[in-house]
Amino acid sequence: MTTVTQNTLVYITYSILDERGMVVEQYDIPVGYVQGANSGILPAIESAVAGRKVGERLEIKLTPEEGYGLRDESLVFTDDIDNVPPQFRRIGAEVMFENASGENKVFYVTAIEDGKLTLDGNPSLAGQRVTCLVNIMDMREATREEIRNGRPLDVQTGTVH
Repeated sequence: MTTVTQNTLVYITYSILDERGMVVEQYDIPVGYVQGANSGILPAIESAVAGRKVGERLEIKLTPEEGYGLRDESLVFTDDIDNVPPQFRRIGAEVMFENASGENKVFYVTAIEDGKLTLDGNPSLAGQRVTCLVNIMDMREATREEIRNGRPLDVQTGTVH
């Protein structure tokens, strides 16, 4: 196997840079996914990796729609700080909320001013153009189980990563 095709198990390292060029996420230990198997890797990254070889380094520019989405202002709200438990009264605190259908969503404390606390449920990179620097480290044909899960299996435990 010389290039990345459908159902190839691909191992990549990557960095994600924000609009200012600052690294906001980095994986130096290879992350594995199965090409085209609904692995959770951003579709724009899968498209860029298709047809590439081990050792190639890609710079992929993503629009907000291709990356972390547009900002949704309905996910931002402010409340009196007195209504918020003390452990969440700090910038960056994570607060988990459950909606009416039982789905959990993480919100982050983004501001505390004048006795008010602001929570934001948008990803920190929502609305931004980002750059992904991707290194293709290794590849092989995926097993049926890996194709079904979209991720490599741990050889020793048989669990999906």
